[in-house]
Amino acid sequence: MSSIIATVAFSKAEALASINQRGNIFLVGMMGAGKTTIGKLLTNLLEKTFYDSDREIQRRTGVSVPVIFEIEGETGFRKRETEMLSELVELENIVLATGGGAVLSRENREMLRHNGTVVYLRATIDDLWRRTRQDKNRPLLQGPDPRTRLAEIYSQRDPLYKETSHFIVESGKRSARTLAQLLAQQLACSSLMVDE
Repeated sequence: MSSIIATVAFSKAEALASINQRGNIFLVGMMGAGKTTIGKLLTNLLEKTFYDSDREIQRRTGVSVPVIFEIEGETGFRKRETEMLSELVELENIVLATGGGAVLSRENREMLRHNGTVVYLRATIDDLWRRTRQDKNRPLLQGPDPRTRLAEIYSQRDPLYKETSHFIVESGKRSARTLAQLLAQQLACSSLMVDE
């Protein structure tokens, strides 16, 4: 991809409605893509409130995501995730870092796409592996061959992230601060097109 930020195919009316509706920005992408880090930086740049859906689930349940996976399985966690997203998308003027698997549910994809601007933070398998290989809080990577599992998850989810997003940001080689600044500028420029 030749540019840092690519606009996904969508109608201009849909993009403008999404960007301006409630002022929300939703970050999607794989585990290790930088959603939380970039989300916090973007929050400061755009004077919004930051939420992380996984952390909100943990706060509400009092246990970590790996514990929820252990007790309720992935199905139980995904149900909690959809319930949490349905509350968070109703807020205004937020930046939301979603869990990596949030896009697996069609209901979640539609909720995100119709309640704010969705940005896909995209990284290569090598970058994702470098960022996640030491993290023991990734329940889906706790098997015998976590790198292969990461690649399988990526190939399943990448088309869903693309389907859901209004913008794609290649998050691999630049610093989180630089990416957040570029993204803030892109979003500001997009919102200025309203009268065109």
